[in-house]
Amino acid sequence: MDKKNYENYGFVIPVYNHGAALQSVVKELSPFNLPIIVVDDGNDEKNKGFINEIAQSNPLVTLVVRPKNGGKGLAMKDGMRKANEMGLTHILQIDSDGQHDTKRVQHFLEKSKENPQAIICGYPEYDESAPKKRVNGRKIANGWIHFVTLSHDIVDAMIGFRVYPVKSYIALLEKNPVLDDRMGYDIDILVHLFWQGVPVISEAVRVFYPSDGISNFRYFSDTMRISRTYTRLCIGMIFRLPKLISLRKNRTAERKSEKSA
Repeated sequence: MDKKNYENYGFVIPVYNHGAALQSVVKELSPFNLPIIVVDDGNDEKNKGFINEIAQSNPLVTLVVRPKNGGKGLAMKDGMRKANEMGLTHILQIDSDGQHDTKRVQHFLEKSKENPQAIICGYPEYDESAPKKRVNGRKIANGWIHFVTLSHDIVDAMIGFRVYPVKSYIALLEKNPVLDDRMGYDIDILVHLFWQGVPVISEAVRVFYPSDGISNFRYFSDTMRISRTYTRLCIGMIFRLPKLISLRKNRTAERKSEKSA
């Protein structure tokens, strides 16, 4: 891939307990010849060993180290701040566990180039390895997303495969909103950016669940965190109703105009 086509693009990979799987992800991203920001979110020594080896052997990798585990949200914020410092304009976030189909990276970058103000957000296409409980739970969770945004633009708010415009992301952080820093983060940041008027374009990406994969999801505590996130978003939506109704009307009008053009 010609780097000039995606000048000022890069990747952010938050890593916790997936040091061994990270090498495969970085290997798949390296042919794009774009900066890869790896965030070590307070890993143990074994995982740090894997991460450091990758960072030292790959010139595309910039390593950001957090002194202790703070959750995916804090790791992503640090990674995005580093991207901003590096002058990057767009970042593709991808998880370090190797569950996302990296063959879709090219498509997501192309969609972002066509729609530079928008978030290009993945939604999962599952294979037979996907746990049924998780698939069904996601359907319910994403129903709440449609409620708090008054829109179906966000097909899935929980997936960690998406392209952010860095400027919009950093501008939101400067407003210091209350955001969940752990399992509710992907939902929280996406909805808040949507509320700020950042368009969201949803695109499919295959998701795999290897039998030997390590999950950081803690069923009870993380389910409670996500529930609290939705509660906050429902309350926040009430105060933003006039703006959301206006956004919905404007986007409906835009779509009608595009169809008639």
